[in-house]
Amino acid sequence: MSEIHRIKCGNGSCYIVENGRGGILVDTGRREYADRVMEQCRIYHVGLIVLTHAHFDHAENAAEIAGALGIPIGMSERDCNLIASNNRQALCAETFLGKMVLAASLRDFSRRKMQTFTPDVLLEDGDRLTDYGINAAVIALPGHTEGSIGLDVDSAHLIVGDALMNMFYPTVSMLYHDRNDMLASARKISALGDRTIYFGHGGPVANRQWVK
Repeated sequence: MSEIHRIKCGNGSCYIVENGRGGILVDTGRREYADRVMEQCRIYHVGLIVLTHAHFDHAENAAEIAGALGIPIGMSERDCNLIASNNRQALCAETFLGKMVLAASLRDFSRRKMQTFTPDVLLEDGDRLTDYGINAAVIALPGHTEGSIGLDVDSAHLIVGDALMNMFYPTVSMLYHDRNDMLASARKISALGDRTIYFGHGGPVANRQWVK
């Protein structure tokens, strides 16, 4: 069985999934936390970076960590247009808190420029990561971005990126590129049943009915 290690990076989280022999890094955080994330990658012998999506707070350190450790980057092809500019997929919000987060995010999208990279592995729904030593399957979770993905680990742990959020309270994503896709992804997560949900923002909770 795999262990999930949360790396807190300000208001965001990265995760290392490891089984005692090797691991993968899920998301890389902002550049301010590069050293913290890199240290954990070395401890757990990380051999792959998986990006749940390409917003800078999840992917800003991808090029640096991949280059330093000599490991590949995997993500959905549908988010590759965000590497050069996070503004290439419009975002919306409905709630008051969501609109506050959206305003801050859009300011940062214009100010922060990621070191560009080309993903080595284009991940699709159903892909398995057993070649990297981890019992995990990729699950497509579009809505927050076109190419948002998650990882279903050991059919027990589900890392969802920003397909769901727990920034203030557990909820569907407060920011979305496509609302219908976002809600469909939330229902897809609920249908997986008994899982611990690991968010890109906030601590883990048990899976539940996310859309009423």
